[in-house]
This record gives sequence, structure tokens and C-alpha cells, in this order.
Amino acid sequence: MKQNPHEKRKKRNLPAALCLLLVLTCPLAAHADADRKLYVAVVAGFIEPFHEIAAAFEKETNMKVVTSFASAGRLYAQIENGAPYDIFLSADLERPTLLNEKSLCEKPFVYALGEVILWSADRNFCRLATWQEALEQKGVRKIAIPNPVTAVHGTHAKAALERANLWKELEPKLVIGQDIAQVFQYATIGAVDAAFCSPMHALTPAGQKGCFYQMRQAPEVVYCACVLAGSPRREAARRFTEFLISPAARQIKAKYGYKEITDSE
Repeated sequence: MKQNPHEKRKKRNLPAALCLLLVLTCPLAAHADADRKLYVAVVAGFIEPFHEIAAAFEKETNMKVVTSFASAGRLYAQIENGAPYDIFLSADLERPTLLNEKSLCEKPFVYALGEVILWSADRNFCRLATWQEALEQKGVRKIAIPNPVTAVHGTHAKAALERANLWKELEPKLVIGQDIAQVFQYATIGAVDAAFCSPMHALTPAGQKGCFYQMRQAPEVVYCACVLAGSPRREAARRFTEFLISPAARQIKAKYGYKEITDSE
């Protein structure tokens, strides 16, 4: 039977029509998928609780949280240079406030309070009464500190050492890490004798194998966050920041040794 030429043209045009449909719909699908993601810059001193908080948020909202961890200073510099984050979780008031003054973020808020500790994988390290005595004991050759210029815990640890008149004495023994996560890693593998960390680290499975001193002489760590002005997903970002101070998130933060602003009185 002779085939109708019109039907032949329809069959030849069918693949072209399908290709056009894919071209038109794929960007829409990709855009919709992007709208289901939040890009969050998180200070390294909040890694462990953030993983749990993000997982709980994803379960509740079906949104994906994509996270970048680094020191507060490094993340701040990235944001100033246009990094496409939706939210910034810092470990200080200063950097979010500076971003707000430059109209780069919405009004910052405090989401947790923390402190600096001195942690060691060697339980014998903590045999003396104070952290100052522990640092001066014989056999201590290397001490890890987050970069005091870019990492809040490093800045506060340096302040405590200066108050104790130990900074100049111990400076030759200091190993500078990029952030608090790196210095804790140095301590867990025994590359240093001790490290200035966060209570979060002492409460992890690896942290519980060692020992630590609280450092009352170090300034309190004020964790502050903000929604970035350049975010195309600001409503979703605000929803996450509300979740960050919700009862569910507070339970997770408390488990890792963080306090709420109302607990500081």
C-alpha cells in the first residue's frame, strides 16, 4: 500500500517536536530543582549540629540544603566577592553586621552561644588543675589554634592566652589551622598535643576519647546568622532561619553544648 506523503512528513517531524519539547521543559525543570535547594555558608565551629538541623529541615520541607564549611573570615570574604549563598551562619556578630551595613544581608540574629575549650586526645594532658598549667607542662611541643585572623575561636583563644601572659611564650609552639575543624583533626590524629576547639568537638565520639579544659578567660562565642540580600530564594531562606531557632533545632544545639541567648543571663 502506498503511504500518504502527509503521514510521512508527520513521522519525520515527530523527533524534531520531541526535541523542541525537551529544550523548552528542561530549563523549567532545572529551575524548579534549583528552587528546592538552599545554599548555606556555615562556620566550621557549627558543623556537627548543622548536619542534624539541616537533615531535620529537609525532612520537614523536602528542600535540599547544600552546605559550605569554612572559617567565618573566609566565608565573609567569599560573600563580599559575590559567592551565591542564600544564608550565612557565622560565629561572631561583627561579620554579619558588616554585611548588613553594606546592604549585603538582612538583619542578623543570634542563633547560639558557645565557648572555647582546650582539647587533647591524651587524657593524661588534663591531669593538672588549669589549662594554663597544662599548656606549660613539659612534653607539650605543639598546640593547634585556628587562624586568629579569620577564625573566631582562634581570635578568642589568642585573647585568653594574652590575658594569661602566655601568648609570647607559647607562640613558637603554635600550629595555625585554617579553621576549628582542621585543628581538631590535628589533635585527634596526634599531630599536636592539644588544640583550641569548641565543646561540640569534645562531645563527638572522637572527642569523648580525650579530655578538655573550659577556658573561662576566653570571650564568649556569639553565633550570628543572616539571610543574604542577593539570594533568589529569600522566602525559603527565611523559613530555614526560623527553623534554626525552633524548639527542634534548640534540642540539637543543646546536645552539642551550645546555649541559647536567653540562657546567657
